[in-house]
Amino acid sequence: MTLTRYLALGTLTATGLFGFFLPLQAQSQNINIGSGSYVLNPKGQDPRPPAAPFRTPDLLTKAAPTNQWYSTLIFHDKPEAIFAHPLSVKPTESGIEVALPKQEVVPTERQDVEIHYAHKNPLRVSSSSLTLGKAKLARTSDWSIDISQSQGQDQLLATVTHGSPYVYFQVNRGNLRIDLPAEGKKIDSLSGQALALKAHHLVLEVNGQFFALFGPTGAKWEALNNRSWGLSLPEGKGYLSLAALPDSSFAAFKLLQEHAYAFVSDTKVSWEFDSAKSQVKTQFDVTSKLMEGIQKAPLLGLYPHHWHQNATVSDKLGPVYDTIRGPIKLLASNSFTTQFTYNGFVPFWPGVKDPLQVKELSEVTKTDLRNARRMMLEIGVGPYWQGKGLQRIAKLMDVVEQQGDLAARDQLLGTLKTRIEKWFSGKDNKTYFHLDKSLGAVIAYPEEYFSISQMNDHHFHYGYWIRTMADIALRDPVWASPSQWGGMVDLLIADIATSERGRSDFPFLRNFDPYEGHSWASGVGLGEHGNNQESSSEAINAWAGLIQWGELTGNLQLRNLGLYLYTTEIEAIHHYWFDSHGVVFPKAYKNAEVSMVFGGKYSHNTWWTDEPRQIKGINLLPITTASMYLGRAPLHVKRSVATLGPETAVFAARGKYANPPDIWQDIFAKYLALADPKQGLDSWKRWGSFELGDTRSHALHWLYSLNNMGVPDFSVTANTIFYSVFKDASGRKTYLAFNSGKSDLKVQFSDGKSMTVQPGILLREN
Repeated sequence: MTLTRYLALGTLTATGLFGFFLPLQAQSQNINIGSGSYVLNPKGQDPRPPAAPFRTPDLLTKAAPTNQWYSTLIFHDKPEAIFAHPLSVKPTESGIEVALPKQEVVPTERQDVEIHYAHKNPLRVSSSSLTLGKAKLARTSDWSIDISQSQGQDQLLATVTHGSPYVYFQVNRGNLRIDLPAEGKKIDSLSGQALALKAHHLVLEVNGQFFALFGPTGAKWEALNNRSWGLSLPEGKGYLSLAALPDSSFAAFKLLQEHAYAFVSDTKVSWEFDSAKSQVKTQFDVTSKLMEGIQKAPLLGLYPHHWHQNATVSDKLGPVYDTIRGPIKLLASNSFTTQFTYNGFVPFWPGVKDPLQVKELSEVTKTDLRNARRMMLEIGVGPYWQGKGLQRIAKLMDVVEQQGDLAARDQLLGTLKTRIEKWFSGKDNKTYFHLDKSLGAVIAYPEEYFSISQMNDHHFHYGYWIRTMADIALRDPVWASPSQWGGMVDLLIADIATSERGRSDFPFLRNFDPYEGHSWASGVGLGEHGNNQESSSEAINAWAGLIQWGELTGNLQLRNLGLYLYTTEIEAIHHYWFDSHGVVFPKAYKNAEVSMVFGGKYSHNTWWTDEPRQIKGINLLPITTASMYLGRAPLHVKRSVATLGPETAVFAARGKYANPPDIWQDIFAKYLALADPKQGLDSWKRWGSFELGDTRSHALHWLYSLNNMGVPDFSVTANTIFYSVFKDASGRKTYLAFNSGKSDLKVQFSDGKSMTVQPGILLREN
């Protein structure tokens, strides 16, 4: 979630920094996909997305990699810093800056703090022989890039890799120059041990930090002044690796020295799903080129979600860097694996049976049904608010269906179809989808929250549409088939989650960062702190949609992609948003969670308000059956909810007040119920505030269901996709499984429970 998500209640239609108007006479050609269609040109004066010119000719033939940790590079004449962790890199006209960000604790007016790891005090690498041109993206792989600064045949190339302690430089001729941010001291010993440096190696202490520079054999370092060094390169050996040391130990230097010449040339992530164990295994492979020496394996920096509770690497990890993502630990290898459990979800929960609960739920549902059409169009008319409205009604449809009101179910189903057909038909001049071939993206009109001019939030927006279409496909697979309206869903999925690399129409996993394990929301990389993501929960909603759509349509490759994205982002959330393992946040950080994760900072705030309830709630909503991961750390849930009172008191002391005072009380009741169902239900107010992507019916059904079934039991898995397990205070377990196939399904749970589920049935057993 980026910039002014809730800045105004209307639709944002500004062309922004980069968009421009299409001439009125331009014709928009419709391309049919089944019953739907998209257009090849925006209609009327609707804006186009930004250009991404700062790419080499080869990359200009491919879809632009927007929404990545390095996307600032391709959009901006003067790009912002790129946060690769532990290093930060910034291309400038004078050369390429490399820094090792340090922790800064920044007080705020909210009486809490932000944690910054800013790009400061960098070393700058340049050529003493070449005239450098504009920085351009020259190569991408899954978590490594090449930055080129070229002029004619001359080129300075820098390889920047997530997690790497090195930046690798190559130059086709001439010599290199290093400029320091302050007077540097050449270091000849560390921890009392002599380094015995060769002429082509250099270790510097600058502002209390240690940097090691490894040139080729035959090169020679020369001090130009107290803040500059020159490296004379032998013919045909134009390379250098620059490393930041994690500490002042001799052992850390020796490890970095030994692996300095294994230059990363390619990175690739792959994944597979073991249905019997309900586990996603992810493989990280690095190809390296040995420039000289004998150590072929590169040093990889593993993030906490890579190494925490990972027995395959725990005894192989070396020195540790202090970073914004917590401890990054070095591994000397060309590969490693992670394995995460998929704890399942079912498309909906069964109906409640208790007579008093049925009566209460029926009364609330009558009001929601009466207001359903209005609630679907509550605020905006762009793709975000329309998507939220659609999923809101789809979740209401789940409730009335499971409570046995099929007439109401059909009424809501018809309402959803009518609204979706209006958008998907491509015939409306205000609400439609455009395939932009110059950038390689699906654009939805009208614009909301800079989704066009800055390419923001596509996974948030389209995730709601995909999830809603998957819910409709459960009831009417023919209407949702490719020959009718389903083809448009595949187009939206391709925009946010294409799994093929190097395509010209869409980039590889537009929003997802395979190495950091989470999504990015900003498309063009604005701001000194790097890219960012706010609403991690809306990303999860999108990946749940991929799982359900892939499973229902028989596309197992897409389903497994969804499982990879879903399980991986959940791990990242519990580390970098919630720190439920206690290994990431520094002691100085005061809040229970982070609401905004940047490349170079994190904070407890939102883009549109600093009101405490919404700060917390934006990383919870929408709470659906795919949100049980929020309850994985019940102590964190209770702690987080308990801080609402004190944070609201600070807010009031500043002369500010929430409007209404109980804003989003449904979200917090549902969240608390994942840790304590009774407390969650007791906190619920029937006619209190509710979030505009939710309904009172869905919230109350959720609360009654958890009070009847208990909290999620994450210790039990099953050999199918759609399953959930709960355990109440007495230890009684409830098992849910849904069969989306056409024949009976034998479901085996890991604790020995088994059950046979008939086609199209959600089965509940104890």
